[in-house]
Amino acid sequence: MTSGFYVDPGSNPAAWVRANPSHPDAAAIRTRIAEQAGGRWFGNWSGDIRAAVSSYTTAADAVDKLPILVAYNIPGRDCGSHSGGGAGSPAAYRTWISAFAAGIGNRPAVVVIEPDALAQLDCVPAAEKKTRTDLLKYAVNELAAKAPNTWAYMDGGNATWIDAAEMARRLKLVEVGKIRGFALNTSNYYTNDQSVAKGNAIRGALGGTAQFVIDSSRNGNGSNGEWCNPAGRRLGETSRNGNHLSATLDLLVWLKVPGDSDGDCGTGRGIPAGTFSPVLAKNLITG
Repeated sequence: MTSGFYVDPGSNPAAWVRANPSHPDAAAIRTRIAEQAGGRWFGNWSGDIRAAVSSYTTAADAVDKLPILVAYNIPGRDCGSHSGGGAGSPAAYRTWISAFAAGIGNRPAVVVIEPDALAQLDCVPAAEKKTRTDLLKYAVNELAAKAPNTWAYMDGGNATWIDAAEMARRLKLVEVGKIRGFALNTSNYYTNDQSVAKGNAIRGALGGTAQFVIDSSRNGNGSNGEWCNPAGRRLGETSRNGNHLSATLDLLVWLKVPGDSDGDCGTGRGIPAGTFSPVLAKNLITG
């Protein structure tokens, strides 16, 4: 329905380049990162969520491009770690995700639902686990009902986090069969080959129907076992069709914005999660 992916003109790297045109790394960051299509993350910082999503998808539709959105507002997000936060209650989340889906409407989009929410289910208190899976199931059903031209994917962890059979069980709990499939490697570093193998294992455990996407934004050098601003990582393949790697892989997409910190850790010490750093960006360009 579109002629390629939408490049977010309001991304942190794009804003930094506009503000720092004479910086020695500005040209490289502009061409290698800011001008590449990637995801825009929506959460409790987004204000009126229906208006925010509608504005973004309308802008993409106006230029016949496909926007990539990440919904990231589950209560108890990130188990209270570097990206902690989220909606204040289950009712608030239902209202939020319903408005998110309505903001897309009939426009085409790619949506990844709640990174880490299923993989981090083990950190959720026992009495609240069903509440979380019920909220994710609600998100699936809202997107299926209100955004019919969206390919939505429930986040399914990464290549070494939660075995395939268990992740498939969790995906079934949230009725993943009602959307396009699941996402792997969000904000992580595992290679495409590792993620394809894990994706096909999960797909098999689901019964062989779901498709999947891989976050390839920072996996050019693979993983060294660290997840929080590790040294020596590199940009991966830019957003594109994924069928050259596997018929079951819909897309490679830049979900994590390269140069945005994972938190006050690793090579991003002192840089809060979600804050752009030209140093982190340059390191990903050079490896």
